[in-house]
Amino acid sequence: MSIVELPDRGIGAVQGPDARSWLQNLVTCDIGSLAPGTARGGALLTPQGKILFDFLIVAAATAPDPNGGAETFYLDCRRDALPGLLQRLAFYRLRSKVTLTDLSDAAAREPPLGVVAVLPPAAPPTSILCYRDPRHEGLGHRAILPAEEARRLATAAPAHYEARRLALGIPEGGSDFVLGDLFPHEALMDLLGGVDFRKGCYVGQEVVSRMQHRGTARSRLVPVSLSGHAATGADVRAGGTPIGRLSPSVGPQAFALLRLDRVSEALAAGQPLTAGEAQLRLVRPAWWTAFWPAANGSGEAQDRAR
Repeated sequence: MSIVELPDRGIGAVQGPDARSWLQNLVTCDIGSLAPGTARGGALLTPQGKILFDFLIVAAATAPDPNGGAETFYLDCRRDALPGLLQRLAFYRLRSKVTLTDLSDAAAREPPLGVVAVLPPAAPPTSILCYRDPRHEGLGHRAILPAEEARRLATAAPAHYEARRLALGIPEGGSDFVLGDLFPHEALMDLLGGVDFRKGCYVGQEVVSRMQHRGTARSRLVPVSLSGHAATGADVRAGGTPIGRLSPSVGPQAFALLRLDRVSEALAAGQPLTAGEAQLRLVRPAWWTAFWPAANGSGEAQDRAR
């Protein structure tokens, strides 16, 4: 049984009678249909459409009062980014009836809350708020609980979870790309259910919608395996020409932000992909439904939202 404490994750709360509609008008995913005890991946964008913060949004397990009572939504976010996320959300609060709280901060809540991942085939606990990770079934479930209890329950190190996530090809902001640097399509959020293209407006929606309908997402984060040494953020080259860059976190498995059309051209020309002293091999996840570079210079599928 693999239960992993995720010490780099924090929990924020959005509470109030306007919480659902308010969040729906701000974030990339659909909050309107989010059922109690379930989660969706999403992001808060700049007006220009770049990812400021990515997170999981969890609806509290208790159903709201049908007469318009307060609702609670939890934000499962990078701990070091959580204060900035709550501060940015506060800019949009205006007269909305919502409160924002950092539940990982001992000054705001005692005991502070933490997060564990319950990886398959382990069964999720039923005595605490537990929710399926919406990005991939291989990531199992997550649970929100007091931080001390999270440490006691842990049966595996955080590196175990990170290895699973990287093997599945699921990127996260702050680890695999710099927050504020990429569009949702580039960070694969359109493929992993992090963007709803049927909902109404939200911050940055116009740019994201244009990229979707015009098919202009030429660069994407691609899972890669490395043989040899490469520095964090090193240029990826084909025949000496830069075609992308490595992610901020580099190991045997990593991500690279690549111009996929140029990768196709390099593969067709028989040019190896390199970064520093390392050679790169692209690793296509089973869930990938977008354009994928092929050695004949074409791709195996056209971009489409999942």
